[in-house]
Amino acid sequence: MTVEEFEEFYAQTVARLTGQLYVMLGDLYEAQDVVQEAFVKGWSRRRQIDREGRPEAWIRTVAWRLAVSRWRLRRRSADAWKLSGAPPHVAGPEPEQVVLVEALRELPAQQRRTLTLHYLCDLTVDQIAGETGLSASTVKTHLSRGRKALAHRLDDPSMEEAPGV
Repeated sequence: MTVEEFEEFYAQTVARLTGQLYVMLGDLYEAQDVVQEAFVKGWSRRRQIDREGRPEAWIRTVAWRLAVSRWRLRRRSADAWKLSGAPPHVAGPEPEQVVLVEALRELPAQQRRTLTLHYLCDLTVDQIAGETGLSASTVKTHLSRGRKALAHRLDDPSMEEAPGV
């Protein structure tokens, strides 16, 4: 099967095969996905499936097998989750964390990235420079400006002590 023949075969059969798999699976999106994946597999085997004389049946079979494989994977994943039990309760963020995240969102992306790499990932200035492709002096500038901007944004007048206290 030539490239043009395969393209024509695809154009003539993709809707029909998707409809057939939709009926088999009961999920249109899953049917579209496995049919497309089957066509991708068929592309590299187009000469082989043409020799067998039933390319549509080949695509349909491959799509069905892909769907079955996905079901098995989902079932194994679900079984594994059942065996591990419910995840532990995780407390929501504290108000201070929410304020910090909001303040970080207001920073330019590069400052935010640099601060994150330094304070959350514990990277040195040189390590950050190596990872980001920035010079060490630029990293230091981003850290300095980012800290200054955060200090300004996180300055809460209600947190200041009252006079005479």
